[in-house]
Amino acid sequence: MALGTMTWGVDGDPDDAAAQLKTFMDAGGTLIDTADVYAEGESEALLGSLLEALVPRDEVVLAAKSGLRAGVRRRFDCSRGNLLRSLDATLRRLGTDYVDLWQVHGFDIDTPLEETLSALDHAVLSGRARYVGVSNYSGWQTARAATVQAAGPARAPLISTQMEYSLVERGVEREVLPACAALGMSLIAWSPLGRGVLTGKYRYGIPADSRAASPDLAEFVNPHLDARCGGIVESVSTAADGLGVAPLEVAISWVRDRPGVASTLLGARTVGQLVGALSAERLQLPYEIRAALDDVSLPHTGYPERPA
Repeated sequence: MALGTMTWGVDGDPDDAAAQLKTFMDAGGTLIDTADVYAEGESEALLGSLLEALVPRDEVVLAAKSGLRAGVRRRFDCSRGNLLRSLDATLRRLGTDYVDLWQVHGFDIDTPLEETLSALDHAVLSGRARYVGVSNYSGWQTARAATVQAAGPARAPLISTQMEYSLVERGVEREVLPACAALGMSLIAWSPLGRGVLTGKYRYGIPADSRAASPDLAEFVNPHLDARCGGIVESVSTAADGLGVAPLEVAISWVRDRPGVASTLLGARTVGQLVGALSAERLQLPYEIRAALDDVSLPHTGYPERPA
């Protein structure tokens, strides 16, 4: 499991973040994920201050992302210059001279792919990053990027992709996961709780303090509040009741053990939420329950993913 920091610098305060980091490390966690766009860099700065004060750098695995821009018309700028400038700014905020994994935050249709990949090569060759990956790439984009890297004089093969994956969002199974399996890449799953709906908090309405009630975040949650997702949530809750655990433990455990998944990102607003998510580590879903959840959440596939 990995600790996500998307809400750091936005929700809570530095003391909350410090408590989360300590709880995560005490539980044996090492992988921490951030991005330059989170809270406009404040998330990275907060993480950097905590690493200096609480945790030795060599005891954590830092994963960063660059290329996504908020509030501008061109959503992605993955040109070589912008990526490397962004990485240097990330390193300054984190207070380190390298990240363990540097990821392109999305596919930029306005920049030649070879140029984007050359920035990843340079980051590894210069010691700024140990490994590189991508995020939010479609199946063909993932396959093309990894193939271009393998065919050229690349010294930095793509080792991972970070994608949304949960019981209510299994689209990666159609093309992305098969591409990863063929090309030797692993998947880091973001939002394994289906943007929060798999906790069961929306079963009987929208809580006033939830993301779905927020004018800024409702659009993020709404895609998973339809009838189909509601049925999946009920199945997860039924399974959780039978096992004597919380629904979020069932949802996280299901994603964690899917083929090709290297890690699941846990994004919590409070220490209590994080402790609840971490408890999923102890849960192994029985085969019958896993099969039932597979069936109720089966994604639609057809031609050409499934041959005619």
